[in-house]
Amino acid sequence: MEYFVKVAQVAVAVSVVFVWTFRFHNVIKEFKEFGISDLTRSFVGASKIALSTLLIVGIWHHSLVLISSIVMGFLMISAQYFHFSVKNPFNKKLPSLILLILCGFIAYSNL
Repeated sequence: MEYFVKVAQVAVAVSVVFVWTFRFHNVIKEFKEFGISDLTRSFVGASKIALSTLLIVGIWHHSLVLISSIVMGFLMISAQYFHFSVKNPFNKKLPSLILLILCGFIAYSNL
């Protein structure tokens, strides 16, 4: 079980960092579609990258995992809210939904 938790931590962290660095043009487009300011987008991006770092470091320092997975999960719930508010199709909601489920699994396993 512990192995799957670590794989989930790495999967969430790598996915988030990939999107916020290499697919940033999509992030800009989505945040404009949602009507969210550039300042908020920058804060969310910095938070997600920091939380991703904590999830990776949490492989060795377990005390960092619970809070970082809960906060990342909250950000994924927020992403779901905004996808629903602009009536995006399911395929656009799916990545944040999968990451939300993984964050819930990570948090539950670290209680």
